[in-house]
Amino acid sequence: MLASYYTVKESGIHEISIQKSRFIAHLSRATSEEEAIQFIEQIKKEHWNATHNCSAYLIGENDQVQKANDDGEPSGTAGVPMLEVLKKRRLKDTVAVVTRYFGGVKLGAGGLIRAYGSAVSDGLNAIGVVERKRMQVIHTSIDYHWLGKVENELRQSHYLLKEISYLENVDVQTYVLEAEVESYCEWMTNLTNGQAAFTHGAIEYLEEDVPNP
Repeated sequence: MLASYYTVKESGIHEISIQKSRFIAHLSRATSEEEAIQFIEQIKKEHWNATHNCSAYLIGENDQVQKANDDGEPSGTAGVPMLEVLKKRRLKDTVAVVTRYFGGVKLGAGGLIRAYGSAVSDGLNAIGVVERKRMQVIHTSIDYHWLGKVENELRQSHYLLKEISYLENVDVQTYVLEAEVESYCEWMTNLTNGQAAFTHGAIEYLEEDVPNP
């Protein structure tokens, strides 16, 4: 599992118009090639009467699966520029389909490359990109008389408070970057004069919006 990676924020659609042709970008996450293919087929079914449904996707921690499909456009003018946008934005587990409804004006190879690239780029800007960070949930067990101080210090720190459970002792659950687990435990130990006990919980990814380039 990667410590962090970028992907599209959510499934979404964004349309641009170039020389009377409609270019509709459909973007989604896909964690397997099967998911990507299923998404592409779904869009093709919805837009069965479109001139083209071109696609590209990147799957895997190391981009092991990369595919581009021109769907009838001149070779290299649609799927590849779409894929290049995904790679340039350093996205992972992302699939893009650009549906084109021809408007009567031929764009030429250069125009098509720019159009399909722009459709994906503008679509990503409209829908959004997130950075997913791998976090360790740390359960910190403390006596109730430490709660006020611990909660106050946590909320002022860069650590993210997940939840507080009021059990026999207070269970404070915090999201901590894996590389910072040791320093977090040291900080909390000092804060409570050595009165805190720690257990590791689940590994979860948290998402943070990435500004458009």
